[in-house]
Parts: sequence; structure tokens; C-alpha cells
Amino acid sequence: MSAATIHDWTESQVLLSFGQQRDVKYRVYRNGEKHYQEIREIDDSPIHTLELPEGMKLDKSSYEVLLRYVLLDVVAA
Repeated sequence: MSAATIHDWTESQVLLSFGQQRDVKYRVYRNGEKHYQEIREIDDSPIHTLELPEGMKLDKSSYEVLLRYVLLDVVAA
């Protein structure tokens, strides 16, 4: 089954704690019935791929919030 792009690659500057920031890019895609947010460094090295919860599948305003969550809580853990 092939992946279908929902939100194409977008560069974002994510504010972290204590005035730090991280430049990343992300995309949202569907593979079958599941939706994913793929996050990469600007140089294209992978950071994390997150399966989106049902209520956030097509909520574009949630994508940036999830970036910060992944970078602060998931990747840092």
C-alpha cells in the first residue's frame, strides 16, 4: 500500500525551553487507514514518526503542537 501526502514538507522553527529553538521539517501522510507525522532535521536526517490520534488526523493547527511535544518529550526521553 502506498503512502498519500496530506500535508507536504514544511519547515518550522520549534521553540523549546529557556529560549532555545530547533529548526525541523515535517510532513503528514496516510498509509492505509493510519495517519502519520514524520519529523526530520533540516538536513533530512530522521527524528521521529508519530502515528496521529484519530481526532488530530486532519487538524492542521495540531501539527505544530505535536512537533513541540515530540521534540521535548519523546525525543528527549
